[in-house]
Amino acid sequence: MDQWLKKRAAPSSSSASGSSSEPVEKRKKADKSKYRQFHEQYVVFGFTSTSTEPPQPLCFLCGDVLSNNSMKPAHLQRHLNTKHLSCVGKTAEFFQRKLSEFKGSQEKLKKATAVSTKALEASYAVSLLVAKSKKPFTVAEELILPAAVILAETMIDKKAADALKTVPLSNNTVCRRIDDMAVDIVDQVVEKLKLSGSFALQLDESTDVSGEAQLIAFVRYRDISEINEHILFCKKLTGSTTGKDVFHVIDTFFSEHNLDWKSCIHVCTDGAASMTGRVKGLIAQIKKVNPDVQWNHCIIHREALASKRMSPELHEVLNDAVKVINFVESRPLNHRLFERLCHDSGAEHQQLLLHTDVRWLSKGKALQRLLELRNEVSAFLAEHSHPLVVMLENTDWVARLAYLADFFSKLNNLNLTLQGKDTHILNMYDKVCGFMKKIKLWESKCEDGDTSCFQQLNSYLSAGDVDRAPIVQLVSTHLSRLNSEFNHYFPDIESKSAKLDWVRNPFMTESTDNNIPTRLQENLLDVSSDRGLKMRYSETNLSQFWCDVEKEYPDLGKHALNELLPFGSTYLCEVTFSSMAVIKSKHRNRLNLEKSLIAAVATLPPRLTKLMKFPSTCSQTQFALQSTIKRENTLENIYGRITGPCAEGTEIRAFMRRNLDQGSTLLDHRLGIGNKQWSSHLSIMMEYSMLVSLAGENNTLEDTRERITGKYARDHIQARHNQEITEMGLYSLCKAGR
Repeated sequence: MDQWLKKRAAPSSSSASGSSSEPVEKRKKADKSKYRQFHEQYVVFGFTSTSTEPPQPLCFLCGDVLSNNSMKPAHLQRHLNTKHLSCVGKTAEFFQRKLSEFKGSQEKLKKATAVSTKALEASYAVSLLVAKSKKPFTVAEELILPAAVILAETMIDKKAADALKTVPLSNNTVCRRIDDMAVDIVDQVVEKLKLSGSFALQLDESTDVSGEAQLIAFVRYRDISEINEHILFCKKLTGSTTGKDVFHVIDTFFSEHNLDWKSCIHVCTDGAASMTGRVKGLIAQIKKVNPDVQWNHCIIHREALASKRMSPELHEVLNDAVKVINFVESRPLNHRLFERLCHDSGAEHQQLLLHTDVRWLSKGKALQRLLELRNEVSAFLAEHSHPLVVMLENTDWVARLAYLADFFSKLNNLNLTLQGKDTHILNMYDKVCGFMKKIKLWESKCEDGDTSCFQQLNSYLSAGDVDRAPIVQLVSTHLSRLNSEFNHYFPDIESKSAKLDWVRNPFMTESTDNNIPTRLQENLLDVSSDRGLKMRYSETNLSQFWCDVEKEYPDLGKHALNELLPFGSTYLCEVTFSSMAVIKSKHRNRLNLEKSLIAAVATLPPRLTKLMKFPSTCSQTQFALQSTIKRENTLENIYGRITGPCAEGTEIRAFMRRNLDQGSTLLDHRLGIGNKQWSSHLSIMMEYSMLVSLAGENNTLEDTRERITGKYARDHIQARHNQEITEMGLYSLCKAGR
């Protein structure tokens, strides 16, 4: 008994040790080796083989694909006897001829459905141009392609024009191309952010024409040899626009693309409460995940806020000037009459400029134009008996207007110097510091009675009979208040700027004056003594220079680049909002803005080589069936809805005209298009797959609730495949439309 138990225990122990897995693997390998292979003699049964693994028998008479287990002469013979009784007993030459016809039709299908590489590349290039021009997607098919065809046919020959017609540029195709390129651009930016290790954010939110809140983000990061800035995303805020909502959108994007908040070292926004709130603001939310992040209030916004407050006398002059401008320009009749008056008087300008408070340069330009046309405006107001005509006849009021025009012109010059791409924060500090020093100079000059720093005011006071003392006192008071406002919005800006002098020019500063660690001061002394780097400093810009320094002195270079990395303003977001207003207009108010805006403003080119990689020709037919025919989509009559450049002058167009008639459509998707049984019916699928590929790339699909039937399905398919369709249970596909 004990001997018997030992014999039984031995196999169990071996199975516990894991040796039982070997027979399973051997069994799997054995099963894989048992796949049946195709033999050439199976052609006499009407079968060839697929290129899949394992190979499957494919009937080239009806297109049926059987399982690998059916790769037996008896099963293939039964299929021939059951579904192709008329072919039983035919010679081998008959089946070889049918096989050749089948392969030939496959080649025609491949040629019809394939898009050449050049045509595809041209499609992407033109789609990118459409996105950059901010035009509707239909402009490619309605204007660009017809114009290119006419130019090619006129300048070259008709063959070149026909080649251009094969470029897919339909509305949906251009939209899809732009979406693909936008996704690729964002992927490139994300990859660069991960490689850089640190980056700065610029954020702003605005409302589009349809009332939707759009959040736009730009990033600034250290690339290989330069600091670059690109758009990161444009996201719609579905609900409220609080700091938590904005943070949730950004955090979701970071999570989807595996970006770390620790890499974000600086954020630049405007001064809205949703951004700057101490408890619920965006910056407070970001500091919870990254306490080391720093925030900067947009310098351009701060400059506008500092110059906004004026004395009641000057503010009243500004309001009266806006009322005069609105009276002339807001009414079409007054605008036309004033334009004719300016033309008859020989004035340099023939219209006034409307004032918009949200535009940074609006005040200076509007007041400047009103001052230049004050005589024509006075005559026009007198002709219409307007009460404000007395203002233009008052010399004190005109003198104050001249001062405001001069003052806001100087603010516009400062604003323009703060704008622009690739502007680092050190340069913006210098511009603001210089303007604050100018304010002190103007104030001291006005206290001495000198108004030469304001040219138009000085000319008017010198030419007219005006009491100078009150005007000079008013200007001096305004400049004194302006100086205090700038000091309030830019506290300690000179000291902050002075601490970064070693970044501006490491060869002109003493290392002991810098608030940096001793080890970095030692590296700075080495850099300042390097004549090779000094020559490099004079040949390149500041960011490129410190990228070169980082190669030799990594710590010092990284520290300097981190000082150059922050955004100084939200200028890029503001410019993008202008592009948003052009792209999403009242005529395109339902447009999904994100991808179109990214493709329009991005400076990174898309990787077309990567985007042009699509499924092989053999799988394009099934891909077209699954992606193009969805739900109840149909292809309407060729003479009605199926239009497009590719349909002109091609063999496919001729084929469609021969076989399609009124009401001809594809077969019903709900009855099996795309399933295994229908996909295997290759001989029928070949004929409509040409239509599918054509409509998917160059033409339109019209949606309908009716069944997809038609004369083509009733007459053409029924005449050739009535027996096969009946036996497959697809007889309902051949019914005529009701």
